[in-house]
Amino acid sequence: MPDLRENAVEIRDLVKRFGDFVAVDHVSLSVARGEIFGFLGPNGAGKSTAIRMLCGLLRPTSGSATVGGLDLNTEAEAIKARIGYMSQKFSLYDDLTVEENIDFFSGIYGVARGRREERKLYVLRMAGIEERRTSLTRLLSGGWKQRLALGCAILHEPPILFLDEPTSGVDPIARRTFWDLIYQLSGAGHTIFVSTHYMDEAEYCHRLALMDRGRIIALGTPAELKASLESHHLLQLEVSDVLGSMKALEGLAGISDVAVFGGGLHVTVASEASAIPQIRSELEKAGITVLLIEPIQPSMEDVFVARIEEEARAR
Repeated sequence: MPDLRENAVEIRDLVKRFGDFVAVDHVSLSVARGEIFGFLGPNGAGKSTAIRMLCGLLRPTSGSATVGGLDLNTEAEAIKARIGYMSQKFSLYDDLTVEENIDFFSGIYGVARGRREERKLYVLRMAGIEERRTSLTRLLSGGWKQRLALGCAILHEPPILFLDEPTSGVDPIARRTFWDLIYQLSGAGHTIFVSTHYMDEAEYCHRLALMDRGRIIALGTPAELKASLESHHLLQLEVSDVLGSMKALEGLAGISDVAVFGGGLHVTVASEASAIPQIRSELEKAGITVLLIEPIQPSMEDVFVARIEEEARAR
């Protein structure tokens, strides 16, 4: 579990503008040492821009931050030496073997020569790629490349890791395996700062920030964010006609939202007790059979959609 007595990252009113476009809009938060902290949001929400600033790769327009106790505005080069960074493109050299990539990054990150072999063996074991050490990197699957890239990012044993959409483009099994590795690193004391647009991955984070249009629109643990929607009672609805049901239910009093979810619908209501018979009645009138209707806990996708809609109404 994270050490709440010490923050690895502190951000205060961080802003990044590109001309008239505000990519990151007054973001403030703190991340505890050993915490897995997530930036969750759609493409273009500002997640990658925020991470690149924290890694010292982009200069902030305004605001301040400390990473590992170092000031982002005055000690960006020192920060780069104390962090690991993994982008969604993996930053590997396809014309090198697995082992040659590890050797190369050992030199880049300044791993002491006497420790390079030890660290190489650790990375090969951690990533489960010992048998592929002589394979050309371009021949690896996306999941193997992902593990190798993570291994190369931690060769120098950085206390803080920034992972920018690291699971983009890999299959669900590879994503689950990758998160197992993240948990191992967190358990060993590493602070993990990860961005993703996969809603299910939010469940793996200790805490997360929901981002939209460069702003944080919600912040907390997955359980806290779900509990914040207690006023949004949610029903799962399985019916004989999904699109017909949406048309029949939209705009009814007591129903604030109807959304397709899997093969059915999620219906947000003011009161479960009054909404369930009302929904049954309306759908029967429309000649639609109700196969299932029951209250459920909101998913992270439900939370995110609700927060986005609240922001849209506020604007």
